[in-house]
Formats: sequence, structure tokens, C-alpha cells
Amino acid sequence: MRIGLLTDGGYPYATGEFRLWCDRLVRGLTQHEFDLYALSRSAEQEAQGWVQLPPQVSRVRTAPLWTTGEDILGGHTPKGLRARRVTGGGGRPYGRRERRRFTAHFTALATSIRTADATAEDGGGSTAGAADAQFTDGLYGLAELAREHGGLPAALRSETAVRVLETACRAPGTGRTAQAATVPDLLALTAELDRVLRPLSLDWYGEESLGAVDLCHAASGGAAALPGLLAKRFFGIPLLVTEHGVQLRAHYLAATSTLFGAPVRALLAAFHGRLATEVYRQAALITPGNTHTRRWQERCGADRAKLRTVYPGMEAARFAALGESDDGGGPDTLVWVGRIEPSKDLIALLHAFAEVRKAEPDARLRIVGAPAPGAEGALYLAHCRALAAQLFPDEAADAHAVGDNPVSFEDIGGAEVADLAEAYAAGGVVVLSSVVEGFPISLVEAMFCGRATVSTDVGAVVEVIGGTGLVVPPRNPRALADACIALLRDPERRARLGAAARARALELFTVEQNLAAFHGMYLEMISHSPVRREADGAPRPFATPPEAQVLGSWTVPAHTPSWASEGVCAGARGTVDGDV
Repeated sequence: MRIGLLTDGGYPYATGEFRLWCDRLVRGLTQHEFDLYALSRSAEQEAQGWVQLPPQVSRVRTAPLWTTGEDILGGHTPKGLRARRVTGGGGRPYGRRERRRFTAHFTALATSIRTADATAEDGGGSTAGAADAQFTDGLYGLAELAREHGGLPAALRSETAVRVLETACRAPGTGRTAQAATVPDLLALTAELDRVLRPLSLDWYGEESLGAVDLCHAASGGAAALPGLLAKRFFGIPLLVTEHGVQLRAHYLAATSTLFGAPVRALLAAFHGRLATEVYRQAALITPGNTHTRRWQERCGADRAKLRTVYPGMEAARFAALGESDDGGGPDTLVWVGRIEPSKDLIALLHAFAEVRKAEPDARLRIVGAPAPGAEGALYLAHCRALAAQLFPDEAADAHAVGDNPVSFEDIGGAEVADLAEAYAAGGVVVLSSVVEGFPISLVEAMFCGRATVSTDVGAVVEVIGGTGLVVPPRNPRALADACIALLRDPERRARLGAAARARALELFTVEQNLAAFHGMYLEMISHSPVRREADGAPRPFATPPEAQVLGSWTVPAHTPSWASEGVCAGARGTVDGDV
């Protein structure tokens, strides 16, 4: 079958979130055909180009969310694939009737977000229900207008849009924070809504684009799922939504660091809350990457009957040699692996290690990883190095060396650490000290390596560990130190926990189990999807019917069992529309 894979700021670009997961999904499900519909997040991301795409990717459509002009340009086009430019806002000017339609639909959307945050209301209350109805009326009304008349950006940035928002914010019943919105706030809000609603203005919604796929799979919620909502609205295409981290939660966390005023943050929070509710309502299936994400989705109104937890698959083969060996690593060495940034709380780890050194003078700490991109990451790394020098003044003269220094900061690919497996092999205990964490990838890698772990109780850590490691409260250096000391002093316990951790990781977190889960859900969704029909009323087969691969004429003899004529052999692929 043909899958429309919807991404936001990731695949097929060389950088971005969930890029590796999407690539493994597409490469692993060779029996299906994939059309990619990708939104990019920055000019730098587009400049780095795409990853090499496998042959089962037959079409790529791209559009940026970062442009400010009315023309949205497509991304880079590797040889052999058709990637078209898309336009938004470049259609014919609105006439009086279209302006009235825009005003009515945008008023409905603005009215729905002028109250308190959508997730804070009673989901069964009349206020929330009425606001949800207004939101969907406004959203789909704007989408239909954009489809008919070439886009929305010019309208969303118009004086009419600002006046509509101002009227909504001054109306009775508006939240106190939103009532305080000034004209600069409203201008900032219209610009942000223009960016978030950019997918409504794309030319992806035709019989030869999303209308030609068998199902849509959004690799995240938020903007990535918007094309899936419209594909279902216009063509009845079923939608599958996968979230390894909830987009709504990510928006809340990011909003605190923006320059937006409180009124803009409140209104955007309400908008994203309404959007999340609509995405979960329209999705046929929702696959959170862990129970932590699942709880957020349920809080935002996701139906439990639609939820299927599917852990993100990871490559176990690269750690096989280490995991199957009897090498316990450096018995006195703690290893931390990850991206160096404030949320990882290396400050608490360094203070905890100072306590470890008092109890175990021969202990060492190896911090392996690079700082997060940007000035903040570099500044945080410098702060950590300065703290290490302060805590161990007589021993940390050279913070880069491994030698006799108790704390070292190392990069993967350097002289001391050639690759990830070697980083984990260096220690007897792997430590995670985060205060914020989604799905802890470094923890799973340590489990594949058969290493005992000490982790803070954040995000999905307890769910991942499942009793095969020690878990302590975050921001508690004393508890972190005690757990590390306990494992450093007990080699038999380290070996026992490491073996159990590896067995758990191989059972739950491999690429193979991830692919099997999604292949099964694809078939399940198609089996429950209403039959789509051609213009003459005849049922429409899969986008690439299995008989396309059979030489000669293909007919169903009278004795052929019923399953043979129902598209069960949908794994076969063929070239469609000359895309490849």
C-alpha cells in the first residue's frame, strides 16, 4: 500500500527530530511504498540537504515553515525523485465574498482560543465542547478557502485578521490574560498563526497528492498532522499519529523562553491545545512512544481505545559484541553519555561524584558527548568544566585528559572514544542525571551493552528500566551518589542488573519489534477503512494493487479463496505515476 509519511522538521532532511526513526521505518517496511510530505524548520536545515532515500520512497513534497514571504518553496531535489515547489498565498486576490468567508472562519477560530487553555477546561463541559466546535469550523473553513483560492498567508497577516483577534480578545468571557493583548501582541500572534497554519495553504490536497495515498502517518502531532487532518477531510484518508514526545508539551516548554508577551503565550497555548484535541479525535490510531507521552495524550482528550504504546526501535547490532561479552568495563568508572545541556543536570552529577570520591578514592567519571548547538550549550559545557576544576583542584589541571584526572570531558570520535559502544565499554556503571527527559535513548543503549545503570526518575525512565537499574529522585546529588557507590562496591549486583537490562532491551526496544507493530497497524487500519470509490462508483484498489507485479493478465479464478481478491498481498510494489 502507499503510505503518506508526514514529518515536521525531520526526515528526509539530514538533521532534525525523529529523522533516524523515520528512516528506519521507511527502510524496514520494504513491502510498502512511501510518499514523503515534509515541513522544514530553518534555512540551515534545508541547506544541509537530504539523507539518501531508499527505492520505496516514490515521491517527496517539501515546504518550509520558516519563510515570511507568500511563496513557499520546496526543498532540495535528489536525482531520481520528483519534489515539486508549492505555493501558498500566491493565488488570485480575494473578492468580497471570499473576504467575508475568511472573516467568518477566522472569527470562529479566534473565538475558540480566547478563553483559558483548552487542556485546562472540563473536556465534557459545554464551554469546552462549544469552543472545540468553533475551532474545527474555523480550521476546516479556512482550509477549504485556501484550497479554492491559492492560500491564506496574505489574509492571515492582514488588518482584517488583527481586527478579528482584537474583537475576540475584548469580548465578554475572554480570559483575563488575553484581554490584556496590545496591538504588538496581536501582530505577533497573527504572524505565529500564519506560520503554524502554513500547511493549509499548500498544494498537497489533490487526487495526485495526498488524495492518492492509502493512509497518512504523521511522525508527530502539531503542524505535521495538519495535512493528515485535511487528507481525511477532503478524501477520507485514515490517519495514524505517532508521538515520541507530545508536541503540545514541547510548545508549553518552548513558550517560556520566547520573547512573546503573556497574552500571546496564552492564546497560542489555547490554539495548540485545540489542535491537539482535534488531531487525537480524527486519528484512527495514536501510537505514543512511551507511557509518559500516553498520559499527556489522554489529558488532551485522546480516546484510550485508539492508543497503542510502541517503543521507538533502536539498532541493537552495534552493541552486540559488548553486550555478549563478559567485560564489565572499568570497575571504578562511571560513564555519562549524551548531549551536554542544562536539562541533563551535569552540575548535580559533578556534586554527586564529589561524594563518590570521598567514599571511593579511585573512582573516575567520564562525561562523553558534545554540547547542544548554540551559545547556551557551549556556555553550559564551560560552566561544567569550571565546576569540575573547582571540586577537584589538585587533580583536574587538564580537563581534557583522561590520565589520572577523576573527571574527563570527551567527544565521540576522538582519540579516547572511537564510537558509542566504546564509550559504554569504558565504565562499569552508566549514569543519567537529567531533570527533563522524554524517551532516554542513552539509557537504552547502555542496556543493550549490558551495563548497570543509575538514573533520575524523570520522563519514561522508570518505564524503560523496569527494575533492571537503580532510580533516584532528580536534583538530589546525595541520592545519586549513594546509588553509584552501592553499585561500584558490588560487582555481582552490577553484572546481574546488566544482564537483566540487556534482556529487557532486546525484548522491547529493537527496530524489529517497532517495524512489526507498525506493519500490523497499517493492515488493521486499511481493513477498517471505508471503501473509497472511483467517479463511476467502482471500488478503488490500493494505490499500488498487488496484481501490478504479476506478469500477464491477472484474474481471480472461481476457486480462488476470498482473501486472494481482497488485497491481502499488498506487499508488492510497482512504479506509480512515473515518480521514480
